[in-house]
Amino acid sequence: MEALSPISANKKSTFDSGHHFDASRHWAASLTLGFDTRADGDTSITRMHKAHHYGPLRVQRPFYPEGRDGCCHVYLLHPPGGIASGDSLNIDVTIAANAHTLLTTPAANKLYKADSNGVAWHQHTHLKIAAGATLEWLPQETLAFDASIGEQTIILDLEDNAKCLGWEILGLGRPASDLPFANGHLKQRFELTRSGRPLWIERQSIEPTHARFDGMWGQGGATVHATLWAVGLEEPLDAITALREQIPAGRHWAVTYRRGVLLLRYLGKERNQVWELFQQAREVLRPRLTGINATTPRIWLT
Repeated sequence: MEALSPISANKKSTFDSGHHFDASRHWAASLTLGFDTRADGDTSITRMHKAHHYGPLRVQRPFYPEGRDGCCHVYLLHPPGGIASGDSLNIDVTIAANAHTLLTTPAANKLYKADSNGVAWHQHTHLKIAAGATLEWLPQETLAFDASIGEQTIILDLEDNAKCLGWEILGLGRPASDLPFANGHLKQRFELTRSGRPLWIERQSIEPTHARFDGMWGQGGATVHATLWAVGLEEPLDAITALREQIPAGRHWAVTYRRGVLLLRYLGKERNQVWELFQQAREVLRPRLTGINATTPRIWLT
């Protein structure tokens, strides 16, 4: 067999690994986390017992700002700071029975402009919550640069008596730099099931060149889209009443409850506005969901 030159060997290794710079470009990263509880005297402590990663996805060590027997706070890290063409990020989280975990990020996620081949990025998140467990999924906002192309999928599988409070915030373009989201194509998909039974399935396609982007029957020119969800509330109608009474009324948000899922939607143009809205909503919902008042993750204050 003819020996490969060092240059040829390097090219072969690069090709085999999937790291291309053409239309076949593919850069994968994955993170698998597992949380359970262990006994500590008369109490139980939520611990992160599994943390496997591939590529540039990491976690910091668990924090316990609510006490050792309280919620386990973990920060998800993506050192590149953004997602580019060909990137494929997969996050898989399992919360075992009776554990309580809060997952957030230290900064906004960025979706960069597609390369000259128009190669898409993909981000897939699968959250599995066992009976009696609670997950708070609270990432900071995602910012889509002009001409970004990609697909984001979030799948939530809850067992009976599992609870989840979470949100996703998407900002389009960079208004402060006068760089609107004028081209590109983003797809979002949400799926939430309870013991295998679908409760909330939704798909959204964002194309700034489509009539629905600016049409009042569609997005109405909104550059910030956000959804907050809560599953497992014992008194959902009381929670909705509290949200409407305690949060200043505005035409940019609305709240509904159907099939066991509370959804608070925001459609507007201010990232700071929706961030404040969602933090206020969490202060209302968390004690009703978990019996514990909301604690602000320290990373949000840095």
